[in-house]
Amino acid sequence: MNAIAENYIATWNERDPQRRADLLSKHWAPDCLYVDPLAVGEGREGMSGTIEAVHGQFPDFAFTLLGDADAHHRQLRFQWGLGPVGAEPVVVGFDVVVVDDDDRIADVRGFLDKVPA
Repeated sequence: MNAIAENYIATWNERDPQRRADLLSKHWAPDCLYVDPLAVGEGREGMSGTIEAVHGQFPDFAFTLLGDADAHHRQLRFQWGLGPVGAEPVVVGFDVVVVDDDDRIADVRGFLDKVPA
């Protein structure tokens, strides 16, 4: 399950639209759903648009995993940070991911623990 969390973070960090589409195709279910307090992404195209919007808001930031994923019954949870590479995260969140029978990300529920003022 840590590999799923790593692929999730890699998808969020990918700035090239074609490479991001490839990651979404490989690691995310076609009808995936992402919901957090600020955004909803439906399907792979919706997810790509959501990720693109975050890159627009935080152009020089990257996502990192903060610790290991905790998993059971095709679901995992993990904490992540968003900030300048090599620096303390400016944003910290916690996501719960449910995977489908092919271990592709199908459903994500995100929570924001720390956000800039």
